Amino acid sequence: MTGTVYKSTGSWYTVKTDLGASYQCRIKGKFRIKGIKSTNPVAVGDHVDFELETNNDQQTGVIHNILDRSNYIVRKSVNLSKQTHIIAANIDQVFLLITIDNPPTFTSFIDRFLVTAEAYSVTTILLFNKIDTYDESTLDEVRFLAHTYRKIGYECIGISATNGKNIDKVKAMMRDKVSMFAGHSGVGKSTLVNAIEPELDLKTKAISVQHSQGQHTTTFAEMFDLNFGAKIIDTPGIKGFGVVDMDKEEVGDYFPEFFELKQHCKFNNCLHVEEPKCAVKEALDNGEVAYSRYRSYLQILNGEEEHYRTDNWEG
Repeated sequence: MTGTVYKSTGSWYTVKTDLGASYQCRIKGKFRIKGIKSTNPVAVGDHVDFELETNNDQQTGVIHNILDRSNYIVRKSVNLSKQTHIIAANIDQVFLLITIDNPPTFTSFIDRFLVTAEAYSVTTILLFNKIDTYDESTLDEVRFLAHTYRKIGYECIGISATNGKNIDKVKAMMRDKVSMFAGHSGVGKSTLVNAIEPELDLKTKAISVQHSQGQHTTTFAEMFDLNFGAKIIDTPGIKGFGVVDMDKEEVGDYFPEFFELKQHCKFNNCLHVEEPKCAVKEALDNGEVAYSRYRSYLQILNGEEEHYRTDNWEG
């Protein structure tokens, strides 16, 4: 039988067939997929082949094959283990939720996520949430950020999951697609999903005042069928986003504005750091490339972890 993985709890997987039947499945033994070394060989969104078996009068399944993925989103742990984890597979688009404060989403996190999405060919839309709670100066920060990313080519939408602003626009973009929702804990993913489809009634938790961090409400990624012909993958809140190892020469290719300028650099293998006649650095000096983006690039290039700095919005 063939089906799609809707939920993973680490050892068991909920697999749904095209006919709508759901089965609890496990993996037979250990297997790795084409050199992908991750903490989870099977991810939500995977299309799998499985066989049914009966244990103690309960029918369960055994996954024995994972079909080729069109894409996937993978992150590296920011703790000492440096393990990689596939968040979800076979995604049409990702909605990355961003909040200026309560909790803050820094540009270093946004850029690391976008670089990974570019590397794995996943379309990303930036949703600036909670805009109903911002004063004028904070809204100016939203406008500045949205301008920065629109200029690069990313779609940016200001939304409010609580008062419904632009929710219909998001729903229209989701129709007939598999969409993943991602962002820090507390940015309003579950609230947004509930606004889109109230019947799901996903759990939400308040922001922790002490840390200005959201409290995790989702432990594992899970896919849901929506009543308007869409599928969503709700993901755990991500505190940090480590970029999976890339060659230094290719990092700049996943910054679209750098890649566009690369042909004008003097050297074909220009890293946009020390080299003379570098088109990216010239564009940076001319204000055509955002300083925040270049700083994120250098962090990734140098293998640094995210920098949670209060001035991260500047540039």
